[in-house]
Amino acid sequence: MLNLNGSISLLFAIIEFILILILIKKAARNRVNILSIVLLILLFLYQTLEFLICGIGLNSSFIVYLAFLDIGFLPPLALYIVLLYWNNESKLYYILFLPALLFGIYYPTVIDKFEAARCTVAYAEYNYPLGFLYGIFYYLPILILIIFLIFKIRTSDNKNKKYLSKLLLWGYLIAFVPSVLITRLIPGMLEAVESILCKFAFILAIFTVYFVLKNKSESN
Repeated sequence: MLNLNGSISLLFAIIEFILILILIKKAARNRVNILSIVLLILLFLYQTLEFLICGIGLNSSFIVYLAFLDIGFLPPLALYIVLLYWNNESKLYYILFLPALLFGIYYPTVIDKFEAARCTVAYAEYNYPLGFLYGIFYYLPILILIIFLIFKIRTSDNKNKKYLSKLLLWGYLIAFVPSVLITRLIPGMLEAVESILCKFAFILAIFTVYFVLKNKSESN
C-alpha cells in the first residue's frame, strides 16, 4: 500500500524551497530580509525532516531531535527580525536565542526519549521530554512579537512600516491562532502541536515572502 504519510510536509517543503530561491534572486539585500530568508529555510528544513520521519521512515530519535532543534530557533528569530525591522537593535537581544540553545544542549542527554509516536498525511505526533517548558519558551516570543507589532502599528507614523507590520501581524495571527485552538480544543491533537503549528506556518511563509519583496530598505 502506498505510504502517503508526510506528503503534505513534502509538498510544503518543495513550495518553500522555490520561494526561498525566488527571494535569494529578487529580494533587497538587508539584514531583515536575509534573516527572514533564514527563517524560511528553518521552516523548509522542518518540513523536510518531517517528511523523512513520516514518509521515508527515518524516524530515529536523532532525526526527531534535529526537527525540534530546528523549530526551537524559529520563535526567537521571528521576534529578533521584527525588533530589527523597527530599528530596535541591542546585543541583549541575542539572549532571545538562549532557551533554544539550552534545549539544544540538554536534549541530546535524553535523546532516547524522542520519538515520532504517530504519522499521518498532514501531521506527526511526537513524544519528547520537558514538553510544557519547551512550549512556554516556544510561544512566549511569538506572543511578545504580536504585542510589539500591535503597539508599533498603533503608535508609529511610518506608513510603509505600518503597512508591512500589519502584513506580518496578520501572517502570525492566521498561522498561530487557529493552530493553537485546534490543538487545545480537539482531543488528542496536543501531541501534534509542533507539527500543526509548522503546517499553519506555511501561511506565514507566504506573508513573509511578500514582506521581504516589499522591504526594499537598505538600512536594516
